[in-house]
Amino acid sequence: MIPYENLLQLNKPFTEAFKSQFATFLDSGWYILGKQVAEFEQQFATYNQSDFCVGVANGLDALTLALKAYNFEPGSEVIVPSNTYIATILAILNNNLVPVLVEPDIRTYNLDPQSVEQAITSKTKAIMAVHLYGKCCDMDALLAIRSQYQLILIEDCAQAHGATYKGQKAGTFGEFGAFSFYPTKNLGALGDAGALTTNNSELAHIIRQLRNYGSSVKYYNERVGVNSRLDELQAVFLTIKLKALDEINTHKQKLAALYIKHLKSDYVLPVVEDDYQDVYHIFNIRYAQRNKLKDYLQQNGIGTEIHYPLPPHQQKALQPLFKDQRYPIAEEIHQTTLSLPCSYCHTPENIMQVIETMNAFES
Repeated sequence: MIPYENLLQLNKPFTEAFKSQFATFLDSGWYILGKQVAEFEQQFATYNQSDFCVGVANGLDALTLALKAYNFEPGSEVIVPSNTYIATILAILNNNLVPVLVEPDIRTYNLDPQSVEQAITSKTKAIMAVHLYGKCCDMDALLAIRSQYQLILIEDCAQAHGATYKGQKAGTFGEFGAFSFYPTKNLGALGDAGALTTNNSELAHIIRQLRNYGSSVKYYNERVGVNSRLDELQAVFLTIKLKALDEINTHKQKLAALYIKHLKSDYVLPVVEDDYQDVYHIFNIRYAQRNKLKDYLQQNGIGTEIHYPLPPHQQKALQPLFKDQRYPIAEEIHQTTLSLPCSYCHTPENIMQVIETMNAFES
């Protein structure tokens, strides 16, 4: 059996360091916003060549607090891709803002800049650029739109740790880069965790207040905040794994290269472009008879996932917002996408077995 993911196996190289540093953490007697969080924030900022990093409880909170920092007028519009994970949209709704869904580029699955510009109105305040699957958006085009229309640009980097566009890391182009460290991410914690990167000292200060009840000094609250602090123990684990992030990304890139070289042409593969270094948090293909292919692979001992079965506008929770609106490109992606094994826990031999099995499939 080749599982889609195996977190136990993935984390085995770090187990002894986890145990050793857990003992240090336990003996410190300081378990909330201590030196472990501060150390991870400094190291993750340095890794991304950002001035500041602020750890928060999870990726959704990172997105939510990034918008909350601006205190936009309720009803203001935020542009977001129509094929994103629902968390991006929830962050907008949690701030009493209006998500405006924009269709992606069918080649890259990321925001189509031309469609973004067409969606801008007098109420538009921000763009949420989602670097889906570990591939950066077309940042030159989005930065030009941001400048022309004086918008805020927030990057959803939940799947793009270490990805680059023209040599620059994801999360360093806009006002904020929002990261999730969910356990399956390329940089994954052993529970929920998240962070925001920024080059703006005032924004970093605001986020530090917002994550901690709106407070900089204990019992004195300057803002209406929340409790969304990066856990000190998760910071321990993340600091250990951060040292291996480039190795993890390189491993996944090598596995992805095998798929791209050897899979037969029946499958729509991720696009590869010179200016982009993709990190393949998810290696997705598209195939018209996706469900048949998924069942066939399962029968042959190969696990896969679907990211994601339903586009946001078809989710029951969001249907009142979008009613009868159609997003055919998003629908096409969600109906045909399939995520293949491509983890730090997999070997090239595993991937060649998947390829051999897929190349023998006939619908």
